[in-house]
Amino acid sequence: VNIWCAAGKKNFSSEEVIHQVKTTGLEQVVSHRKLILPQLSATGVSALQVKRGCGFEVVWGPIRAREIKAFLSAGNKAEKSMRLVTFTFFERLVLTPVEITQAAKPLFGLLLFLFIMSGFGPSVFSLTGLWNRGLIATVAVILGVLSGTVLTPALLPWVPFRTFSLKGALTGFVLGLALIGFFLSPQDILSSLALLLLMATLSSYLAMNFTGCTPYTSPSGVKKEMR
Repeated sequence: VNIWCAAGKKNFSSEEVIHQVKTTGLEQVVSHRKLILPQLSATGVSALQVKRGCGFEVVWGPIRAREIKAFLSAGNKAEKSMRLVTFTFFERLVLTPVEITQAAKPLFGLLLFLFIMSGFGPSVFSLTGLWNRGLIATVAVILGVLSGTVLTPALLPWVPFRTFSLKGALTGFVLGLALIGFFLSPQDILSSLALLLLMATLSSYLAMNFTGCTPYTSPSGVKKEMR
C-alpha cells in the first residue's frame, strides 16, 4: 500500500526508477536486463518509458515482497493470490501505531493548552475548574485521537459514508456522546456541544490522514476530499 501511495504521488515513478538504475550502475552489476517491480507501482511507472530510459524491461511482480521467491520459482509468473490486494482487520490495525505516533507530538501541546484554559471561568481562574474541566478536555482529546487513528481504521468497512473525513467525524461524534453521558449532565449544553465538535473534528482530520495507507482510495479521490 505504501508503494501504491508513493506511485500515486509520483515518488515511485518511471523517472525515479531510471535515475536509480543509472546512479547505481546496475547494468554493470548484472548480465540480464529485467527489473521486477511491485504491481502496485504501476500507477506511477511506465514500462515503456523505463525500457527507453535505461534499457531494462519491467516485469510486474507480486504485490507482497514475501512472495517474490515463489514468483521467481514459477518463472516470473504470478498466481491469482499474488495479484489480490487484501486489507483485513488486522492489516489495518498494524498501521495504527504509525498514525498515533504522528499525532503524539502536536497532541501534547494541544492537551497542555486545553488543560490550562480549562481553569479560566467566571471567577477568572479556578484550580477546581482547572481539574474538573481540564480532565474532561484531556479525555476528549485523547478519545478523539484514538477515534481517528484506531477506531475508524478498525471499523473502516462498516462505518457509513464514502469519504474518510465523514467516517472519522461519525466515530468521533458517537464516542463524544458516550463521553458526555459519562461526565456531563443534560444541562451542560454548551460544554456538550464543545466536546462533540472537538472530538468529531480531531477524529475527522486524523481519519482523512489514513487515506494514504489504504487501497480503498485513488489519488484523485484523496485530492477531491481534501478540497
